[in-house]
Amino acid sequence: MSKTTLSGAQQIDALMENASQELVARKYFHAEAHCLQAMHHAWAIRDFERISRICMPLQECRRQKRDLAIDAGNVFTLTDRTPGEDMKLQSGCYLVQPPRVGLDGRILRELADQQQVPIIVVVREPTTRLGLIPIVALGPVTIRARIAPPPPTAPAPARPAARRTGKSKTTDPATAAAAAAAAATPPALPSPQWFLWANEQLGDAAISEVEHAARTPEQRAEGFWARLQALPDHEKLHQRLAEAALEAARNPTPRAKLPIPADEDEFGDEDAVADD
Repeated sequence: MSKTTLSGAQQIDALMENASQELVARKYFHAEAHCLQAMHHAWAIRDFERISRICMPLQECRRQKRDLAIDAGNVFTLTDRTPGEDMKLQSGCYLVQPPRVGLDGRILRELADQQQVPIIVVVREPTTRLGLIPIVALGPVTIRARIAPPPPTAPAPARPAARRTGKSKTTDPATAAAAAAAAATPPALPSPQWFLWANEQLGDAAISEVEHAARTPEQRAEGFWARLQALPDHEKLHQRLAEAALEAARNPTPRAKLPIPADEDEFGDEDAVADD
């Protein structure tokens, strides 16, 4: 093993020691950050054994964050603005809806990590003609799945009805009352458990993509890692990455050898003889 590789391995081990201590101290954001630093170093030197070992502590950090988000019991929608540093987030679940897109969901998650606020994010796209809603997650690759719309269980806070000026075009009092009620009561929000279910469906779709396309353990590990960066809340993606990386460490993919260059002097001599 080269000095560079040995130095990289030692750095990974030091980062994971810090992550272990932070997990015990319940500093989940710091522990996750150190796990991710270690993971990037491990990928840089293709140390699949360490990649596999990092997965479980990383999964535990994210499980604790996810539990905190669910326990908060809050559900929010993001529709009318792009996430920015001026946005102060609260713990809970965020449904990102059109006209916002997958990139907004990724920015929102990164902003929550900066603020150390535990959240769960689901990004939905416009409903299909079959009544399904596409959900999406962005990273090195884009993951998509189509799922059933959320069952409304928690009504959103009512907003005051808008004041109108001038004469109304509606003369039917019953119709006017119904329109006012609809304007005052926004659509109900999905439950926090729905966010867990939605991300589970998205992650399962990501796993199927990798298992269908990848042929070697290294290819599976690369595929799972790319999708885990897009969808960090899926536990099975961590587990599949750990399994594939361990298999890659035990059964490395043979590397193609470069052809041995021909001895030019030898060919030169043969050419000289042939010319004679």
